[in-house]
Amino acid sequence: MRFRFGELVVFAVFLFAAAVAVIVVVPQEQATAQQGFTSTRWGPLSPADRDFLVKVRWAGLWEIPAGRWAQERSTNEKVKIAGNHLMVDHAKLDEAVRAEAAALGVLLPNEPNPDQQRWLGEMSNATGAQFDQIFADRLRAAHGKVFATVAAIRAGTRNERIRAFAAEANVVVMKHMRVLEETGLVDYSALPVPPV
Repeated sequence: MRFRFGELVVFAVFLFAAAVAVIVVVPQEQATAQQGFTSTRWGPLSPADRDFLVKVRWAGLWEIPAGRWAQERSTNEKVKIAGNHLMVDHAKLDEAVRAEAAALGVLLPNEPNPDQQRWLGEMSNATGAQFDQIFADRLRAAHGKVFATVAAIRAGTRNERIRAFAAEANVVVMKHMRVLEETGLVDYSALPVPPV
């Protein structure tokens, strides 16, 4: 079987176009699926559900070291108690979020986000009363923000596995807000005003 030069050129162009389609189109289709809802056996998984898992992982990545530092750097017994709760509870929650993410195919970060790194930096240079104030203010503000996220996910997710995990996370967040407030150091005037 003999091919003419023109047929070879057309065939080569077709192979090139097919290769480009595989390289360019397939990853975009996978990215599009990741950006939108994906099907799981526990129900659809939304972008917000995935973001929730990432935020829970981020929480553990900075709150566990902050809790450990509270044991080492504070002279305030209530700060030490709050730090212990954060350290112990987030170790358990971190193990759980990694299991959830693995089951649902969600990639998780391995480092705190830039804000959390900055807060840890503030704490790493502080001791005593200065550490206590930074610890109480940063962690209470962060828990207030994540509380709204957890509540929204719990109320609106279509994924039963995420719903159950959000309920578990909600209990932990509420407990942590309470123990941080019990330090007597939270500056409520610095917290955002609730929307009307």
